Amino acid sequence: MDMADAAVIKQHLIDPEICIRCNTCEATCPVGAITHDSRNYVVDADKCNLCMACVPPCPTGSIDNWRHMPRVKVYSVDEQLTWDVLPAELNEAELQSAGTSHQGASVAVDVKVAATQSNPAQPADFNSALYGASIPPWSAAHAYTNLYGPKAAEKAVTATVTGNVRVTEVGKDYDTHHIVLDFGSMPFPVLEGQSIGIIPPGLDERGKPHHARQYSIASPRNGERPGYNNVSLTIKRVLEDHSGKPVRGVASNYMCDLKVGEPVQVIGPFGASFLMPNHPKSHIVMICTGTGSAPMRAMTEWRRRLRRAAAGPTPGGASPSAGGHGAAVAWGASDGQVEGGKLMLFFGARTKEELPYFGPLQSLPHDFIDINLAFSRTPGQPKKYVQDAMRERAADLAKLLADPNAYFYVCGLKAMEEGVVLALQDVAKAAGLDWAVVGAEMKKHGRLHLETY
Repeated sequence: MDMADAAVIKQHLIDPEICIRCNTCEATCPVGAITHDSRNYVVDADKCNLCMACVPPCPTGSIDNWRHMPRVKVYSVDEQLTWDVLPAELNEAELQSAGTSHQGASVAVDVKVAATQSNPAQPADFNSALYGASIPPWSAAHAYTNLYGPKAAEKAVTATVTGNVRVTEVGKDYDTHHIVLDFGSMPFPVLEGQSIGIIPPGLDERGKPHHARQYSIASPRNGERPGYNNVSLTIKRVLEDHSGKPVRGVASNYMCDLKVGEPVQVIGPFGASFLMPNHPKSHIVMICTGTGSAPMRAMTEWRRRLRRAAAGPTPGGASPSAGGHGAAVAWGASDGQVEGGKLMLFFGARTKEELPYFGPLQSLPHDFIDINLAFSRTPGQPKKYVQDAMRERAADLAKLLADPNAYFYVCGLKAMEEGVVLALQDVAKAAGLDWAVVGAEMKKHGRLHLETY
């Protein structure tokens, strides 16, 4: 047997029991070693160079799994796609039967792209791993993660639906809901920018329980209704896949059809990097499409509550976003003077009818938040995307790029990511800034966060 064939490698694997299929690992991998099907995320041993770039951003720890394997017997991608659980580690006898031994044998790793992490130059294919931060802003609050599940369904917590309100106009091709879940006396601390997993009831086409679907939290840290142990989600009913083929999303349709009082199985919370800064005068630039608005709404509403607290109590003390069934869903109505830094929002959809929270957004004061909307399918109008709106505001964005107290958040469909980063690059260049330096500093200090799906 050839010595190369006999070598033992440290094979990188993803635990299918813990993975919440959030796509963070695949988006982060600089060498394209991670792929997925409708059920599992897996790692190609022939491509993986053990650079560890995907490990810190993973919200559950499912990515941090390894097996010592003879190179000739590594688990293939096709084999991994069939797994429901990780295989056990091979013992010494099993390794020896393959013609080698782990003890005393060097672990051989075929590093195909060793320079990827040390060389920040943009590759031919855009890779968000070169730009998006995996650490939170230095002043972010401590995030609690993985308090419930997802290793086994019995570790999930039961929440109760207390609100389900449609937040897009009526249309056959789109239907987005604002859903409020109450946890009662069960502790479930969350921060803006975190997410939870929803476990749909029933079995999939293979007769297996559905895996959890991840949704960003749309409410601030003290609840959709202040002082209550609840959270809100922004969920679009999935009627077609990314290729345009008709499909009925298992979790999205289940959630959008829920009635007040019905129970929901929840795991999480997840995420410890896509968090807002807390230090005074910190600025937040929010760039999103569709339901990517959820974490932006949470951040905006928390800033609004801080500002209102500074201005003093309002008559009656009622919250404009109590989240009750059938109630109006507010997005940061404001009073008083701005106490924090700037809030700047770039929000895109195909039409204004498809834009979640379009009505509430129109009522926000200009001194509280700077709103820029972009619609790509308005009849009789040229297509406009969020990156186009960003270029229109290049002078303002350039100042924020150069400000160490400004933080940028991008959330929405994967297709927007490259356009947004290239727009930031163009803004920097036009202002005489070196994007290679600015971009690297933003990543290093948790100032640019990319969360797409």
